[in-house]
Amino acid sequence: MPRGQKSKRRAREKRRQARMETKDLGDAQAAASPAPTSGSAPPGPSTADAGQKPQGAEATSSPVAGAARPRSKARGRRQVKEHKNSSQASTSAKTTPPDLLAKKAGVLMHFMLEKFKMKEPIRKIDMLKLVRKMFKAQFPEILKKATDRIELVFGLELKEVKPNGYSYTLVSKEGLAKDGVLGSTLEVPKNGLLMPLLGVIFLNGNCASEAEIWEFLNVLGIYDGKTHIIFGEPRKFITEELVQEKYLVYRQIPDSNPLSYEFVWGPRAHAETSKMEVLEFVAKINSTDPSAFPFHYEEALRDEEERAKARSAGKAHAAAKATAHPKVPPSDPSSPQ
Repeated sequence: MPRGQKSKRRAREKRRQARMETKDLGDAQAAASPAPTSGSAPPGPSTADAGQKPQGAEATSSPVAGAARPRSKARGRRQVKEHKNSSQASTSAKTTPPDLLAKKAGVLMHFMLEKFKMKEPIRKIDMLKLVRKMFKAQFPEILKKATDRIELVFGLELKEVKPNGYSYTLVSKEGLAKDGVLGSTLEVPKNGLLMPLLGVIFLNGNCASEAEIWEFLNVLGIYDGKTHIIFGEPRKFITEELVQEKYLVYRQIPDSNPLSYEFVWGPRAHAETSKMEVLEFVAKINSTDPSAFPFHYEEALRDEEERAKARSAGKAHAAAKATAHPKVPPSDPSSPQ
């Protein structure tokens, strides 16, 4: 096969792989993001949950029907039914589908973020009401899923307000500035969107069109023109705030018709993080390893090598400069000449 055709084939395969990996990132990040909201009222139970009974629970008979039966038979049937429902509820608690627990964790995460935004304490009793009685046994697992997501995506961790464990608040994670990209003038929760955006750009060949960025944001429930509880007006945030902070570059695509724009990493992103760190973040979101993204893993390794060489060269240059121009201590004017 001619060399030109091989190059085109490799390029097509790389683009296909990038689209697949970006979709995986969007799907995983959506699971770690709160549901879209309008207003600041805590979300109530979803329509799908409203009126649902525990799996296997039977409809209770009416009081009239119960009173019409002989007392001894009614009692015996009631005991059999209670035993049956208890067994089925226990089985249901053990076999709750993971996606259902993830959905409950998303609702709980949304609630905690709204309380954080409103600067109100997060009460355990309110969280238990949100997950409903049928999920009470799984509450610790649901809470852990929600807090892990909040920590990963928004850089916030749950802390007890009082040692009794009944009231909590979200605070900025200590030492988070060392863990990834954090600007001194950028609010901590807003940084949760920055790393995924850098990931989308990297997975799309270090350059993502505006359409590709919005496609990714829509998966997260973030829409152009719709105010988000954490990020505010999304367009302003990504095209102005992150651009002004020099984390992103928003530029016109040459010769595009109709006029189109694209995003690339800004100088501050290159300085404060690396392709490997962003790929590790993407892998963590997907519960996998960076090597699961082979094309980008190789590129990230090359980037690490180039950075290491640049650091070594910089140190060598500084050492050579210091040797060539040693610092001479200033003479003491009081000393004899």
